[in-house]
Amino acid sequence: MNNGAEEKKFLDGKMKYLIVPRKEMKTGSYTGMRSYVSERIDEIGKADILVGIPCYNQEETIGSVIEIVGKGLAKHYPDCKSVLIVSDGGSLDDTREVAEEAEVPEGVEKIVTIYRGKPGKGTSFRVIFEAAERLKVTACACFDSDLTSITPEWVKSLLDPVIKHGYDYVTPYYWRDKYDGTITNNICYPLTRALYGLRVRQPIGGDFGFSGKLAAFYARQDVWQTNVAKFGIDIWMTTTAINEGYKICQAYIGTKEHEAKDPSYLGLMFVQVVTILFGLMGKYQQKWRLVKGSKPTKIFGSPSKVHPKPVPVSLDRLLREFRAGFNHLYPLWKDILSPEVSRDLREVVTLEDKHFNFPPSLWAKVVYDFAYTFNRWNSDQHKLVDIMAPLYYGRVASFVKETKDISNVKAEEMIEAQAEEFEKLKPYLLQKFEKWEGVKGPVG
Repeated sequence: MNNGAEEKKFLDGKMKYLIVPRKEMKTGSYTGMRSYVSERIDEIGKADILVGIPCYNQEETIGSVIEIVGKGLAKHYPDCKSVLIVSDGGSLDDTREVAEEAEVPEGVEKIVTIYRGKPGKGTSFRVIFEAAERLKVTACACFDSDLTSITPEWVKSLLDPVIKHGYDYVTPYYWRDKYDGTITNNICYPLTRALYGLRVRQPIGGDFGFSGKLAAFYARQDVWQTNVAKFGIDIWMTTTAINEGYKICQAYIGTKEHEAKDPSYLGLMFVQVVTILFGLMGKYQQKWRLVKGSKPTKIFGSPSKVHPKPVPVSLDRLLREFRAGFNHLYPLWKDILSPEVSRDLREVVTLEDKHFNFPPSLWAKVVYDFAYTFNRWNSDQHKLVDIMAPLYYGRVASFVKETKDISNVKAEEMIEAQAEEFEKLKPYLLQKFEKWEGVKGPVG
């Protein structure tokens, strides 16, 4: 190689992957893309549509997702030049082999690759963004690799608003079980709505449509060594699109069924997502401090009528994690929370399990207290969010108790009511920031 670096090849199943230095040979710029992918993109030249599937250890579902996406592209965009790229995080199972063997219609180019860089979903997306920019596509879509309810119509639902209506960013609006998406329901949705004034129901939904222009913007951002490279990618994409002036809408795409996890095991994801969410508050505070209320966004399509499968949830574990957190962390929480919130939290923890109640108004103030403190600190912000996780478990436990015997429809009404509570209490947050001017939090 022209930079003297050593080139190594190894055989992985039926595929050969080329390991090259982190600095990409042709452009001399840092990239998440391996050289053989770069060469393949050069061969393709230009495309109209790019669909990306980030994945890791999904051999059971990846083949079906690829084939269904391929059918959607062939059915709805037969005259477009389409590329499907599977961006893998170095799966230890047969994900890549299954992806290679999955059939796509004639005319759809398929690329399967291991991304390069910091491990995480965000780095997987980085390759997709870079490919979109290089191919100069008009529209892109991304789908989770663990989907079991995806249909060919999902492809049209996320791409049509971009191709036919000129939108830059399309978030999914799907029907989910009331215990699926607890990080979305309890912090990402209500906080994003209250801060930025747009009702984007699934800001970290995992399945998105976006313009080639926005993909190129994402690719050029210097965030790939932060938590954006991990689980924080979705909330970063949504928040950035809102605040950078891109045209945003939502699309009904059906019922989401996937490898949903018990909310009591989502601590790591919570920390990574909320670290980005709070950090972006600092970056965009001059905008959100001027926002009052919220407005709906355009929604394309029709709601699903298929009921999702129930998601398992361990109420006992949620309550144990909350109480253990209180016992070990309350001295730290007390320095972060306002006196009235600390007092109310002490009352909550004394409640017996059968009477346990962590109300939305208290939860909103907890979130606002932590968000404010996060943006005042210059170090250990990740640890700050880490000690917040047991409080999240407490709020989810309360929601589980409140919704145990009600339908998903009624539970959705409660999620909306909680989001309205965040809006109503936004002055509580603003008062804190007004007492401390000049805040600027890092992105990750």
